[in-house]
Amino acid sequence: MTAEGLVSAYADAAERDAEASVRPKRLAEFIAQDRVRDQLDLLLQGAMRRGSPPDHILLSGPPGLGKTSLANIVAAELGSGIRVTSGPAIERSGDLAAILTSLAEGDVLFIDEIHRIAKPAEELLYSAMEDFRVDVVVGKGPGATAIPLDVEPFTLVGATTRSGLLTGPMRDRFGFVAHLDFYSPTELEALLHRSARILGVPITEDGATEIAGRSRGTPRIANRLLRRVRDYAEVRADGVVNRETAQAALKVYDVDALGLDRLDRAVLTALVDLFRGGPVGVSTLAVAVGEQPDTVEEVCEPFLVRAGLLARTPRGRVATEAAWRHLGRNPPDGTFGAGSPPAPDLFSAGPDQP
Repeated sequence: MTAEGLVSAYADAAERDAEASVRPKRLAEFIAQDRVRDQLDLLLQGAMRRGSPPDHILLSGPPGLGKTSLANIVAAELGSGIRVTSGPAIERSGDLAAILTSLAEGDVLFIDEIHRIAKPAEELLYSAMEDFRVDVVVGKGPGATAIPLDVEPFTLVGATTRSGLLTGPMRDRFGFVAHLDFYSPTELEALLHRSARILGVPITEDGATEIAGRSRGTPRIANRLLRRVRDYAEVRADGVVNRETAQAALKVYDVDALGLDRLDRAVLTALVDLFRGGPVGVSTLAVAVGEQPDTVEEVCEPFLVRAGLLARTPRGRVATEAAWRHLGRNPPDGTFGAGSPPAPDLFSAGPDQP
């Protein structure tokens, strides 16, 4: 994980291993997402009382919010096994058929990034989800034969970061659909205290507050920053994660008070200093910061837009008044967003949150 990847909501294989130690194992341990937790609890308790697998479950939302954790929790609450795969890994219908026919009764099949599953495999999945049956085609051409194979009753848990890319027939076959929201700072602080206890890291209230405020509302980023601050505290301080240690550590890793990293600030600086706040096209902006356009569009822009620092307009990207002030510049008259009320804190607790 590079310094610039500290505030990325995506995780590589090595980090998923590190995450496993702090992942909640049961619904009662899962912090935040109260509405989704209550709904899942009802779904699972009802299924267990009836003695049948629960409806298929679709979890959607940005990366890093706990979809994989919830899939494992579903299997743990049901007391069943879980088989984990991903949409891109299922390239042929035969691959999926092999997985489905190996499931035991009541097992959970978790497919991450299910919107990227190959079309032939998706069509095979329809009959498996509805009728617990798959038709395996043997042979080619006129002599091809479809052999029906029974599948043990199972529960499919699908996770997607882009629910709009799911086909209608696929979405309709899920009996329960849940969307995960970004965490508030208060919820992230509670999560950080739990992770610190598991990792054996002494952390103060102000230390957790400092890290939570830079975590972009995402548990994965909060836990990642905690591990990096722990390293700094153990090597260059007294081992305790407090506000001063967190500030010093995250300064080393180029994560500022809003959770922006070097690339985020480079995009805003280029937009303000080179293009006078815009509007400017994403390709031109990418050239100015030495990155690919898709990196700027997919990695940087989502958070900058949510934080009210950048706006997408028909003419191009525009820096808001908040972006000018965050960089220590005085916005000129006519700046996008000037004179309007400040952008809402997207990660603060709302009326329905603790």
